[in-house]
Amino acid sequence: MPVKHNPTGEVHKGQKGGTTGCGVNTSLHSDHWSNSSGAITCDKNGCKN
Repeated sequence: MPVKHNPTGEVHKGQKGGTTGCGVNTSLHSDHWSNSSGAITCDKNGCKN
């Protein structure tokens, strides 16, 4: 399930409470993250491909 970084609006591959495809730990500042059904908008390796 995609996860959205609320301050930037960027959607990443991964899940809340884990790690995104590009390696961001969503457990740090967990209030900045929410599960999303939107299309992945992160262009970094691991998220986009």
